[in-house]
Amino acid sequence: MQVVPRGIRNSLRIRGLRQRWLISAALPVAMLVMAAVAVFTVVSAQYYYDSMLSGLEARARVAADTFTGYGVRSYGEYYRLASYSVETFEEKDVLELQFINTNGRVQASSYGLTAGTLPGTNDIERAVGGEMGFFRGADPQTGESIFAVSCPLLFNERVMGVLRYVTSLRAVEHQILISFLIASGFALAVIALVLISNILFINRVVEPVAVVSDAARRISGGSYGIRVDNHYRDELGELVDNINDMSLKISQAEQIQQEFVSSVSHELRTPLTAINGWAETLEVDPVGNPEQTRRGLAIIGRESRRLTAMVEELLDFTKIQDGRFTLRVGTVDLISELEDAIYTYRELFRQEGIEVRYDPSEEDIPSVAADGERMKQVFANVFDNARKHGGAGKRIDVSVRAEDGSIVIRVRDYGPGIPEDELPFVKQKFYKGSSKARGSGIGLAVCDEIVRLHGGAFDVSNADDGHSGAVVRIAIPMSVVEE
Repeated sequence: MQVVPRGIRNSLRIRGLRQRWLISAALPVAMLVMAAVAVFTVVSAQYYYDSMLSGLEARARVAADTFTGYGVRSYGEYYRLASYSVETFEEKDVLELQFINTNGRVQASSYGLTAGTLPGTNDIERAVGGEMGFFRGADPQTGESIFAVSCPLLFNERVMGVLRYVTSLRAVEHQILISFLIASGFALAVIALVLISNILFINRVVEPVAVVSDAARRISGGSYGIRVDNHYRDELGELVDNINDMSLKISQAEQIQQEFVSSVSHELRTPLTAINGWAETLEVDPVGNPEQTRRGLAIIGRESRRLTAMVEELLDFTKIQDGRFTLRVGTVDLISELEDAIYTYRELFRQEGIEVRYDPSEEDIPSVAADGERMKQVFANVFDNARKHGGAGKRIDVSVRAEDGSIVIRVRDYGPGIPEDELPFVKQKFYKGSSKARGSGIGLAVCDEIVRLHGGAFDVSNADDGHSGAVVRIAIPMSVVEE
């Protein structure tokens, strides 16, 4: 028996299985993690922007209320107060304070370069209209990413100007980027861990599958009998055991089939040789010695019948294999059929020095639903088998009993019996074991199928009464026969 080398195992790969596994297992996890990173980034950014908006809005309202609380009565006072406010503004490094007129132009700014410019953002338009407004985006003047909040300055319930805070989003965007990178790093670590664990797991699964696949390929190519080393104790181990068992059984079946072909060829050649020889002899001297002529014709007839029986066995076996083996069931006196077979074979056995003892049932055995011709075939095969393998014992016992609703027929010989290690296989097709007797090796398989189709049991065992010999047990149900 061949063994798959480890080197071959290590070189085998099943890429399709790996790809399908990674796509179905690792890819969804990666997509889920990346989606979580995206959601986290969006939520974080929104949190920063909302916090900035809330802070600037609150600050703008307080500043606007403070500014209008001075009781400005003229535009000149408003302008002087605005200029003073921007000059004394202490957060110029991080925040710009602007005062804008109702035309949207900057009048005063803590960042002097923007004075006189026209920002043109929608937050200013809303503030001029009397509502709080905010803007996030690129500054139309500089292109810088900014966040701005504008609050109207009311005097006598009329908008005199707009107080506006402007801050750069560079620091916030930098913080958002850092959060994204941290989340992405964590996500990549999770994906890498999942990927590595999946690859390790896949390798543990794929390697034995690849080995089994290669073994199956080699078996299908004719390398029967190879086996795979089994180092696994789970479902993979069961798979390897099944492959090894299949390989062994195919090897055994192949060997049995080869032996069968050889045996059948020999069995066919022997009677054909006898028939051809005597046919040629009679053809050369058709009116020779009458005794020799009768002997030759008897041999030709006997060998022809043997060939016919072998061909019929082979045809029956072929029908069993393709499911065409059927019964013609009718009302049959099974005991009468058995006794006819005993009568037929008793004289033949007597000529060979074999005594047949028949022990009939003391009970009345009713007719049963059966195929009479097929049951005759079973009896003939069993008797012939007893003669070939147990004839050395010079005695064959046949008994009939009614047991548990079945007709039980036992045929026992007093030959050497069957080796214990061969008993489980004697009913298998083509199996002849260590026996040197002539035959195709399918007779018992055909008998077993016939009895099985009758709903009965066909068993072969060794005698357990302290004497040698084999026992064939045939059990046919005594089903009710409708008239």
